Amino acid sequence: MAARQPAGPGRDEQGGADPQDAAPVGGEVVGMPSLGEAVGGLAAALGQGGVVAREAAVLGGELVRVALGRSSVALAKGDRRFTDPAWSQNPVYDRIGRGYLAAARAVDNVTDALAERGTEPRRVEQARFATGILTSALAPTNYLPTNPAALKRAFDTGGLSLLRGLRNAVDDLRHNGGMPSMVERDAFEVGRDLAVTPGAVVDREPVGELIQYRPSTDRVRARPILIVPPPIGRYYFLDLRPGRSLVEYTLAQEMQTFLLSWRNPTPEQGDWDLDSYAARVSSAIDTVREITGSDDVNLVGFCAGGIIATTVLNHLAATGDRRVHSMSYAVTLLDFGERAPIAAFQNAGLLRLVGERSRRTGIITSRQMGAAFTWMRPDDLVFNYVVNNYLMGDKPPAFDVLAWNADGTNLPGALHCQFLDIFRDNLLVAPGGITVLGSPVHLKDITVPTFVTGAVTDHLTPWKGCYRTTQLLGGESTFVLSYSGHIASLVNPPGNPKAHYWTGDPPGRDPDAWHDGATRHQGSWWEAWTAWLEPHAGERVAAPTELGSATHRVLDPAPGRYVRDLT
Repeated sequence: MAARQPAGPGRDEQGGADPQDAAPVGGEVVGMPSLGEAVGGLAAALGQGGVVAREAAVLGGELVRVALGRSSVALAKGDRRFTDPAWSQNPVYDRIGRGYLAAARAVDNVTDALAERGTEPRRVEQARFATGILTSALAPTNYLPTNPAALKRAFDTGGLSLLRGLRNAVDDLRHNGGMPSMVERDAFEVGRDLAVTPGAVVDREPVGELIQYRPSTDRVRARPILIVPPPIGRYYFLDLRPGRSLVEYTLAQEMQTFLLSWRNPTPEQGDWDLDSYAARVSSAIDTVREITGSDDVNLVGFCAGGIIATTVLNHLAATGDRRVHSMSYAVTLLDFGERAPIAAFQNAGLLRLVGERSRRTGIITSRQMGAAFTWMRPDDLVFNYVVNNYLMGDKPPAFDVLAWNADGTNLPGALHCQFLDIFRDNLLVAPGGITVLGSPVHLKDITVPTFVTGAVTDHLTPWKGCYRTTQLLGGESTFVLSYSGHIASLVNPPGNPKAHYWTGDPPGRDPDAWHDGATRHQGSWWEAWTAWLEPHAGERVAAPTELGSATHRVLDPAPGRYVRDLT
């Protein structure tokens, strides 16, 4: 069974997952799944006696056809687990593979029957979560006797591959909590290999540093952009290696670019909340204005950074403050009512317990946060590395986005609890449901022009949920739909032959109607975004020759201290 991906138009034509989309965190914050929740979902699916009996009978007949070589079950195109020629050329492995796929299909059908019976969506998603892990774990490729590629590797190396695999497993037990490593440790260094775009820290507060990047063109646009990344995960997924850096791209488009680098909090900073982060964004806006001489800025929010930026916009609207000219959102959910796989964890009791744990310990760690999302995609994010690291005896890949994903951060307990409340009760869409910086949030009061993106196979922030932002805010809005998933849609430099995106008419209430009339373009949504930003960017002026100002002097070269946990 191929890895589950949310249904939607424009799924990757190859059917496989982009390695750079294997980063499961992305800044979205939900409760942690419990064993009881997973078992409850599985029990709900298997408790349908009539459905289970029917699918068992169908499966029995299909397994007979598999044994006789007459089955029509076929390996999914792009399912990278079954690329070894033995799966199609060896009759034994061919039958093993088809039998597994037939069984996985039967389990999927049992789970689908829950939804068809009108079962509560949360319970359906819990069942999908549990059965997805079950069927992924039972794939024959996860076991040495039924993995022809691993057997061949063991034979060719005289068993050395198995010894290397054992060494990798022991190393993961010692250093990675028993989970298979996604990337080789120390393959990349921040400031040497990653986050190398020239710039400087021009302001530092306890919550975050402000980085100004050195212009790469002789002339720049007068109105600067300020990027607000999510508060969990280092900012440098936006500034990976040269050629794969959004920051580098904005500089080439003549944008004066500033970015917040959040501090990695310790339990002593566990009381930092939305007010703390929103206040830091507000002060950064003032710093950017002072350095550039611009009256206002264009704000850009990524993932949960978009939530923080929205609370700032709301406060500015409530106080008649015009320091922000436009707002851009990238894969940000404001409305958590859209059905999504994360609904499996939307249980009031579970969220309450998680919130209490955050208050007690002061923080929630990046490993705790990432576990939920890792198990939402077990084929790609768990068992793929079990095979690579343990059965094949290979080192995990040296890939920049995976290195970023392994370099996680904590989240303050107070902020985490607020995010849980927002997630559970959908507070942002309820007028006055939450108050930040002393201003009750009323999304319709935000009237600045907005640019909104979603990603078509995003399993964390479904694109239709992102689309809802265009209807929630009060200003003119543009929506662009990117190919791929959550992180791959963000690390999306022009020139990738697989990359594409959709643009359409001004968004109305129905996302499907918008998509039906949309036009597909080859390339990256970065190009559509900078084209949209152009009339909001101000006139061209001479690029500054020095960074900072007399008031805000250069403190450190980029990438700064906080991204490396230096005080």
